[in-house]
Amino acid sequence: MEQIKEVFQGSFMALRETMQKLDGILTEIVQDLGKAHRGNQTAAQRVRVGTVKLERVAKLFRKESVAAEKSGRLKKLKERFRKKKRLS
Repeated sequence: MEQIKEVFQGSFMALRETMQKLDGILTEIVQDLGKAHRGNQTAAQRVRVGTVKLERVAKLFRKESVAAEKSGRLKKLKERFRKKKRLS
């Protein structure tokens, strides 16, 4: 039973970390996109590199989120979030 709990927690943490990575990459891309729009060629290069990173992390996110949805973890996560939101 303890092993199942550890696997559950580990996969949930992986999904959370992946979501944080996605958020970070998107933030960087948005910042550099504004600079690239003003003509900064170095920022344009960072945007191109960032989109490649985004593609890889997005594929990982899709894989992890589908697995979490099938196992019912996303539903539990949403319920916890709603409870915390109501308590705030």
